[in-house]
Amino acid sequence: MLVRSIATEKAYHEQTKRTYMFVVPAGASKQAVAQQVADQYKVTVLGVRIVIRKGKATKFSRGKHAYPGTTYRQDKRIAYVTLKEGDKIKVFDEEPVEEEKPADKKADKKAEKAAEKAAKKADKKGDK
Repeated sequence: MLVRSIATEKAYHEQTKRTYMFVVPAGASKQAVAQQVADQYKVTVLGVRIVIRKGKATKFSRGKHAYPGTTYRQDKRIAYVTLKEGDKIKVFDEEPVEEEKPADKKADKKAEKAAEKAAKKADKKGDK
C-alpha cells in the first residue's frame, strides 16, 4: 500500500496540530494506514480519520454543435493522521541550498582603482 503526503495550505495548517494529510487507496482501513505511516516515516500514530473527497464536476463537449455534458473527476480518499507529541514528518521542511554569487567584476575593478589612487597620493606626500 502506498500513502502519499499532501502539501497544501490546509495540510500546512493541520500540521500545526500534529495532524498530517495523506492520499490513501480506496480499500485501505484505518489500521492499515496507521501501520503503513508508522513503518514508512518511523513515527508513532495516535489516531486516523478517513474522509472521501468527491470528484469535481467538469464539462465536456462532443463537438461544435452537440450539447455539452458533465462528468466527474475521480473521488479521493484522504487520511488525517495524528502523531505523538514530538514526532514530525518532513513535508514542507526543506534544507536551504546555499548558492555562491559570482564575483562582481565591476566592484573588483573599482576597488583596485581606489587602492591605486590612495597609493599615488601617499607617494606624492612622501616626495614633498
